[in-house]
Amino acid sequence: MAHYERLNDEIVCIDTHQHRPRMAACYLIGGDGHYAFVESGTSLSLPHLLDALDELGVSRAAVDYVMPTHVHLDHAGGAGVLLRELPNARLVIHPRGARHMIDPSQLIAGATAVYGPEVMRANYGEIVPVPESRVVVADVAQDRDFSLTLGAREFLFIDAPGHARHHYAIWDETSRGWFTGDVFGLSYRDFDDAGRQYLIPTTSPVQFDPEAWEDTLRRLLAKSPAHVYLTHYSRVDAVQELANDLRAGLAAYQSIASEYADAPDRHARLCAGLMDYHLDQLRRRGNPMSESRARELLDIDVEINAQGLEVWLDRRAKSRDRYGIQKTH
Repeated sequence: MAHYERLNDEIVCIDTHQHRPRMAACYLIGGDGHYAFVESGTSLSLPHLLDALDELGVSRAAVDYVMPTHVHLDHAGGAGVLLRELPNARLVIHPRGARHMIDPSQLIAGATAVYGPEVMRANYGEIVPVPESRVVVADVAQDRDFSLTLGAREFLFIDAPGHARHHYAIWDETSRGWFTGDVFGLSYRDFDDAGRQYLIPTTSPVQFDPEAWEDTLRRLLAKSPAHVYLTHYSRVDAVQELANDLRAGLAAYQSIASEYADAPDRHARLCAGLMDYHLDQLRRRGNPMSESRARELLDIDVEINAQGLEVWLDRRAKSRDRYGIQKTH
């Protein structure tokens, strides 16, 4: 049985059960015989997506598009196996990500280097190529957007770097909402309290770029969205408040990273600093969750975010060395 929630404007949020319930979602959008998935999840997500189609009475042949916001495996790792089940669907992907969907060998090698082969198999399952003939490149760039119709519905895709350079965001005019992948952060429903959500930046390896992220955020907010649909997890509506939280979190992350940039035990200090930051934020908001439960929920993201910040620090240090900028600490 699939776990899903009907949202607004013919949008369904489907729980992919990655790691735990309500951690990662795919969205099914559409009606009148024309549907699209935003995100594919991993190949382990496939039964949940197919069960949702069956329970919603949607034919697999009625799905026109699969639209991963970027090629990180929790968003696009299952695209190949999902397309095998959807005879008419095409994959819509960022131009920087298309080659990795057609030949995922680099994706597999990179993720295996980070997680190891056993964790890769357990968390991501099978990753298979997508035939090039079924790939639509969303030709976005800094000064160029891409549009696509789904029945009577229109989507606008924009280049959305910051979290990753192969990331787009999708504007849905019907719902006045953005599907943002990871570029509007993470907001797990477990942290909701008294109608307020808690937002977590995501700086996973290897392309965190805070300046590009700020530009992306400005573009997202320029539409005055009514909703943001997060992959992690579901719809949020307090868009401006959460955007402010995201900016504050990104600034704090950079400050924590800079503080420990030259520490011999840098990774451990980064993990501890990020965890302390989030626990302090939750306390300040009066969130009643126990510290032990909060640590449990934050642990995976703290570890991955620390890894990404280390890549950012190393890249920044190389840039300084290249241009002869002296360190001041």
